[in-house]
Amino acid sequence: MHIVVAPDSFKGTLSSSQIIEIVSAEGKRHFPGADITGVPIADGGEGTLHSVLTSRSGRLRRISVFNPLFEKTEASYAIFENAGSEPSALIEMAEASGLTLLSPDRRNALKTTSYGTGELIADALKQGVRSITAAIGGSATNDGGMGAMAALGFRFLDSHDRVVTPVGENLIQVARIDASGVLPELKEKISVTVMCDVRNPFTGPDGATYVYGPQKGASDEALARLEEGMQHFAYVINRDLGKDIRMVPGAGAAGGLGGAFCAFLDGELKSGIRTMLDLVHFNSLIENADLIITGEGRADGQSAQGKVLWGIGASAREKEIPVVAIVGGMLPEAKKLYDCGITAIVPALNYAMPLTDVLNHSKDLLRDAAERTFLLLKAGMSLTDSPLHRRIG
Repeated sequence: MHIVVAPDSFKGTLSSSQIIEIVSAEGKRHFPGADITGVPIADGGEGTLHSVLTSRSGRLRRISVFNPLFEKTEASYAIFENAGSEPSALIEMAEASGLTLLSPDRRNALKTTSYGTGELIADALKQGVRSITAAIGGSATNDGGMGAMAALGFRFLDSHDRVVTPVGENLIQVARIDASGVLPELKEKISVTVMCDVRNPFTGPDGATYVYGPQKGASDEALARLEEGMQHFAYVINRDLGKDIRMVPGAGAAGGLGGAFCAFLDGELKSGIRTMLDLVHFNSLIENADLIITGEGRADGQSAQGKVLWGIGASAREKEIPVVAIVGGMLPEAKKLYDCGITAIVPALNYAMPLTDVLNHSKDLLRDAAERTFLLLKAGMSLTDSPLHRRIG
């Protein structure tokens, strides 16, 4: 029996690697002869870099960059040497411009910048990389991507031709975009793929600011200022670059960085989980699998709309491989996943308990859910040899 264990992390409790370790141990206990392959999965947010490097050989490069508040920090990205072609790179925005880099009391969408993410990209280009995949989940920014583009040599000037500091509150000051000093590498042909699972436009009530700004420390007053700035910035981009990104689905990802990639670098917004599965060569990994076990912190209606469980289920369905999702919790709408290639869902929470108990006993709860999964699998296998199966089969 070949089992592939490919979970997302349970945010705030267990990493993908921890989940793989626990589920694999239970699998070996109940099926000692099983061949179990672990594949950490992420959908473009924090942990994407680690997940890909766990499954694919690459070179980690660590450099000094600015964090979201223009403080020096260390951040990493991966370079992959590809036989017969130029090297490619995976950039994880959360490494340089992530929300988790700032304590809750320091999060301020008016003051944060994506400049550090641009520094990672600039370094990759200088290393000879011409194909970049950018995972842009988990950002602390709402600067329209101005910071990242500034790090690549674009200048954002005010009405007096002074350079604007690339933070959210200054979007409204941008009078024109000067591309004369961009990195020489950008004048060559480059390819930018953006891992993006949200469909939010650049501006508007469903855009970057109003949907994600509050979690980045923006008050109601700050949201209004940021949205005005984003509307203005989109206008300047359209006028100077000829790209109208206001209503492009996904342009609002990462505080507007998704739209900036499209406008400044001709980036392509693609499904985060689909891109992730391509990066780790998932279809090859499951080629001879008899069962896939996946999971995430909570299964709900959103899980069936381009998230990890949807992506795993879709890939498995093409090869007719059953998939069990072990999840932290499950809402009624999660049943939509049964139409997406997920065979069964096993919640780890089997009774109501305080959040502190969930956090303190997350490993035990997962281990119990994994045990139930393998016991049910044993029961199903025994039925195939039973008189009952012969009568109803």
